[in-house]
Amino acid sequence: MEAVQIPAWLPNAIVILLGLIFGSFLNVVIARLPHGKSVVKPRSACPKCSTPIAWYDNFPVLSYLILRGKCRKCSNPISFRYVMVELITALLFIAVKQRFGLGWLLLARDFPLILILVAVTFIDLEHRIIPDELSLGGLVLGLATSWWVPGLGLISSVIGAALGFIMFYAVAWFYQWRTGSSGLGGGDIKLLAMLGAFLGPMGVMVTVLVSSILGSVIGIAWALMSRQKSVMKVSIPYGPFLVIGGLYYYLLGTLGLWFQFMTPT
Repeated sequence: MEAVQIPAWLPNAIVILLGLIFGSFLNVVIARLPHGKSVVKPRSACPKCSTPIAWYDNFPVLSYLILRGKCRKCSNPISFRYVMVELITALLFIAVKQRFGLGWLLLARDFPLILILVAVTFIDLEHRIIPDELSLGGLVLGLATSWWVPGLGLISSVIGAALGFIMFYAVAWFYQWRTGSSGLGGGDIKLLAMLGAFLGPMGVMVTVLVSSILGSVIGIAWALMSRQKSVMKVSIPYGPFLVIGGLYYYLLGTLGLWFQFMTPT
């Protein structure tokens, strides 16, 4: 009897589907967690007319397209953010699967990290906060699973978490001492500590480097567009830049493209 051959595309299709499903759940987390509401109940409802969303209107991406981005009951526009979260989660799920391959760590460590980072990004963009449930919960997860990660281990994970916390805590303290106002929030400090637990000391350094460059470029551009005289007066959430920097290292493993760009041929 011949063994059943699994089509090569099937694992990727399953991973993408999981990303869309979990991305749909993330929309609930993003909407409710900052307000201290349960992410389990009640059922999702239209924010305008409060009509519960039927199961057949709750398929990721597909339902949005069928309903043309509107509530079936009141025709109130539904934010495109919901589709963005679902698609970004699915794309990142398949990216980490391609990077690390199939295995139990993909489910226990890699996918949860992606979910945390996507939720952090959109919550910070909208509310300028990073909930402790995400950053500290992720910190515990990163430390707990680091033992089984080749090339990392518990010691490097602990050092990375401590380095991330100390670096940003020192920067925040110095900024407040020099200016009398808060620069980095406590959420950013905890987020970098969490990333350090997943990435190790080198990952923290690369994350800070990439996020600083991106933050500076975006900050200067925003200052020019808003006609601010000083970029120091521009207030933008820093969490998303840390997320991008962390994902850069997580998916490439080293400075990768940065060194290729900077090294003369």
